Amino acid sequence: MTERGMRKTRVGTVISDRMDKTIVVRVQTLKEHPRYKKTVRQSSRFKVHDEQNQCTVGDRVRIVETRPLSHDKRWRLLEIVEKVK
Repeated sequence: MTERGMRKTRVGTVISDRMDKTIVVRVQTLKEHPRYKKTVRQSSRFKVHDEQNQCTVGDRVRIVETRPLSHDKRWRLLEIVEKVK
């Protein structure tokens, strides 16, 4: 990891695997509301490059930031944390 520099990593859930070599990953974060102090769940969707088409819907995956690979793909699959049963 040090030879590529410090890149952002996220852990999320695969919500779509219909595209070829591309998955859509939802990353959920918990954030506190600035005024009311309630914890609010926020989610972001990332298009991720999956070279071997090895992910399926429901898998927990770790993704890493990379150079732009297409119009909206800026992340690639690092590892599958947990396979869906």
